[in-house]
Amino acid sequence: MAKIEFKNVRHAYPHPSDQEPVYALKEVDQVWEDGGAYALLGPSGCGKTTLLNIISGLLEPSEGRILFDGHDITHLPTSERNIAQVFQFPVVYDTMTVYDNLAFPLRNRGTAEPVVRERVQQIAEMLDLGASLQNRASGLTADGKQKISLGRGLVREDVNAILFDEPLTVIDPHLKWQLRSKLKQLHQQIGVTMIYVTHDQVEALTFADKVVVMFDGTVVQVGTPVELFNHPNHTFVGYFIGSPGMNVLPCTLDDGQPVFHNHLLSTTYPARADLEGKLEVGVRPEFVRFAEEGIPVEIEKIEDLGRYQVVTALHEAEKIKMVVSEDERIPSESPKISFDPEFTRIYHNDWFVGGQAS
Repeated sequence: MAKIEFKNVRHAYPHPSDQEPVYALKEVDQVWEDGGAYALLGPSGCGKTTLLNIISGLLEPSEGRILFDGHDITHLPTSERNIAQVFQFPVVYDTMTVYDNLAFPLRNRGTAEPVVRERVQQIAEMLDLGASLQNRASGLTADGKQKISLGRGLVREDVNAILFDEPLTVIDPHLKWQLRSKLKQLHQQIGVTMIYVTHDQVEALTFADKVVVMFDGTVVQVGTPVELFNHPNHTFVGYFIGSPGMNVLPCTLDDGQPVFHNHLLSTTYPARADLEGKLEVGVRPEFVRFAEEGIPVEIEKIEDLGRYQVVTALHEAEKIKMVVSEDERIPSESPKISFDPEFTRIYHNDWFVGGQAS
């Protein structure tokens, strides 16, 4: 196991000599603590897989350094980093049995056969592969083959880290939930550093102790699921995490407080009055309420999702999402809404700029 550090890491892919480089990673400074469970979360093309491949050594960064437990391994080949990696699509030996596939990483390192047998049985039981151990991998479904890939990544106990690159893409939804739970359980048992790449917020938030949110080649926030939900430091975090995502509305400032279409709002985190550029106010739908006094709105749509309703309200052509309980009465005449000041945040050029809580 290892503490992994990125110091001023940037990466650009090859480009024509007469053009400026296009960076897939834009200066990442990040620490993955020894034994942590992390998720890299973001949309396709944000740099997640590039970052993961730099950790494993499949890519060497254009700039910066990679440290394992304080030792510079930037130029060290993959074979010398002691990393296990599970890819998006199954990587198995079809002519081998399931048992031999799972045993391969251990046998390749000269592990004694009794230890191999014990470890393979343990991983096979965890992944529900016990009944298939003597079957050839070629006869398995895509689900089964990907479980072998997961097992081969998990079977070694001496690795610095285990990297998962969207490993549940080909797994059916019910099995995804089971495997996420088992990966979480295994991490708690063995404590190895795990980094899990996904674009699925549910996968990230249920697997990881800390989520690293990426956007356009940049790490925009690192935090626990609760921190990311309640205190998004970037509008992308607010938009990407949560369903529906955070309301982001244009605003101006009056003595540090946000003003939305001539309606003075209140926030616990006032901003400096001299900010220039794009100003927005963000509030999650869960913290928007119907009120006696507030912003007048029109109800555009009500979606009944069982335990709660999602209401889409309009004010001056701006859409505002609300999450209300299933038994809450929705006003039919002259509805007004208000925002919870504790969760109303001001953003300047997409970044949170509020002060300390009063």
